[in-house]
Amino acid sequence: MKTIFPTGVLAIILTVVFLSVPVGALAGDHAVQRAVLVTGASSGIGRNITERLAASGYFVYAGARKDKDLAELDGIDNVKSVRLDVTVQAEIDAAVAFIRKEGRGLYGVVNNAGVAVFSPMNETPEQDIDFVFDVNIYGPYRVNKAFAGLLVESKGRTTTIGSISGFISGANSGTYSMSKFAIEAYTDALAAEMADSGVLVSVVEPGGYKSRIREKVTIHRLGVDSTDAAMSDEQKKSLQQAIERNASLKEPDEVSDAVMRALFDDAPKLRYMVVPNEGEAELTIKTALGRAVQLNADQPYSYDREELVAMLDALLAEQAKPAESGAQ
Repeated sequence: MKTIFPTGVLAIILTVVFLSVPVGALAGDHAVQRAVLVTGASSGIGRNITERLAASGYFVYAGARKDKDLAELDGIDNVKSVRLDVTVQAEIDAAVAFIRKEGRGLYGVVNNAGVAVFSPMNETPEQDIDFVFDVNIYGPYRVNKAFAGLLVESKGRTTTIGSISGFISGANSGTYSMSKFAIEAYTDALAAEMADSGVLVSVVEPGGYKSRIREKVTIHRLGVDSTDAAMSDEQKKSLQQAIERNASLKEPDEVSDAVMRALFDDAPKLRYMVVPNEGEAELTIKTALGRAVQLNADQPYSYDREELVAMLDALLAEQAKPAESGAQ
């Protein structure tokens, strides 16, 4: 015997069922499922972010360069690969056209693609600096500029994977830190410029998490491919050490947590520092405070301790306001 519900009761049942479905879980409904572009999605932090977004019901356009990586990404539910080298404007433009044609719109961008070299500044070839800057600085600049129209339409979000190296630099890390320091300035400027459009901007600052960047640094330094059969025993040893070092680090799940907050919290922060241990947190904060102390010292308008503490208290109070306004 069929059970026939009154129209009002049926409407309530359907509403409850619909609301019980996570946002974005209706993979075929473009109006419901928010879409996010992740650059450098083939491995490491980018792959972790991609999988986290997809598992949470969001649709991910996963940027990668190699056919093998593109095929692997297409095998993940809620993911569609996009050939995207952030140093090639033609590929960026093609990605914009492709995503527009898809019809989902674009709610978020995660600028994750990144590279590094580590060497003394006076010995670093200029082409190595160009290599790092082209990906780490010009990459986010190109991608955000190209996708700005789609983000404005959705009043969406864009976040960049920076680094605590955007605050800390030292021997042999200058080139990488220079690129990440630049992202700090870029984020502040872009956030101010896009505020009126409704697009929110943030930067996530990871510490030492598991990522293939160390392996890639070694490959770049050696001038070989990881599958190169002609590698010498010494080259193989260097590469293996980088792989083992990476394997000992924490998975970047906490970085993905921060990205989710930056993309979907009601009141996201401008900056998210994410580190695997207290030591890295202390080093980063002390370095940032130390720079302020150095700026304040021995200049005509120096502030005394009491005035500095008052400034810090005011900044802490201001920072607490978004959290009290209902961020989730």
